[in-house]
Amino acid sequence: MKFNELNLSAKKSAKRVGRGISAGQGKTAGRGTKGQGSRKSGGVRPGFEGGQTPLYMRLPKLRGFRSVRPKVATVKTSQLAAIKGDITAETLHSAALIGSPYSHVKLVFDAEVTSKLSVKLTGASEKAVASIEKAGGSFEKVARIQRVAKKSSEESSSK
Repeated sequence: MKFNELNLSAKKSAKRVGRGISAGQGKTAGRGTKGQGSRKSGGVRPGFEGGQTPLYMRLPKLRGFRSVRPKVATVKTSQLAAIKGDITAETLHSAALIGSPYSHVKLVFDAEVTSKLSVKLTGASEKAVASIEKAGGSFEKVARIQRVAKKSSEESSSK
């Protein structure tokens, strides 16, 4: 016998249950005798344990949710006019345009840039980059500034 010569049907025909004793699945039709599972609409919802407090209710719950995705601060091109010199995450933080100098910062277009700017951020929209370059400035994509790890309390107490 070869694999390509097998005579297989695409769909298995359904077994007609409960059609008499000689049919093979007659009388109780494989449901057993009596009880909730033998009834037409019988059965219980998932997780039901017969009145006992279900496992999902017995276990302690974890409160809250913390997203793993890093937050991205957005800065608009119209806000850049107030900043002098190179524009980086630190300068935007000192100008109170973003909350933290360590977050991802994306520059978004909302108005044409008029002055020549040197922008170094983690991201920018195509239109914002085009507006900066049209004004004679430059945009450089840089990596996010990493936080410096704090010294553990053991190291600081031993000194």
